[in-house]
Amino acid sequence: MSFLKYFQGYPENILLQIDQLIQSGKLKSYLLNKYPNPHEINTDKQLYQFTNELKKMYMSKAPPLSKVVYEKQNDLVLNALGTHSFVSRNHGGKLKSKHEIRISSGLRLAPKEMLEMLVVHELSHFKEKDHNKAFYKLCEYMLSDYHQIEFDLRLFLVLTDQGETLY
Repeated sequence: MSFLKYFQGYPENILLQIDQLIQSGKLKSYLLNKYPNPHEINTDKQLYQFTNELKKMYMSKAPPLSKVVYEKQNDLVLNALGTHSFVSRNHGGKLKSKHEIRISSGLRLAPKEMLEMLVVHELSHFKEKDHNKAFYKLCEYMLSDYHQIEFDLRLFLVLTDQGETLY
């Protein structure tokens, strides 16, 4: 059960269902049925625009984004698909802050919904630094089916670990 690293803390009955889905060879068809189309956000510029549009829609008063880029997985924090970094610097007596979001380049091959879920996750860190109840409430505000897509992203990662692509 090599998929367990993505599903720590899930109940046994869910783990059994995931194992059955994988063992029956239906994981890819399950994901394709739910997410039939890949996204076309392939460049850092497109990713920045996509992220900024979501930010304007839901968090217009939050500080501006300095940078949004795709990163190789090994350049991100261990086992992270995305990171949000906040850096404050003192420039001539003025405090300047930068907000940067880095998304795993492996998500270039993911469905748009999964990319959007991860962007929403990282944007939520603008207001809530910790993964607490308020954080997930904000994620659900921006993306009502956040938790289901997060679960499906974990399945997508299992598929990727098997050396398969979705599209």
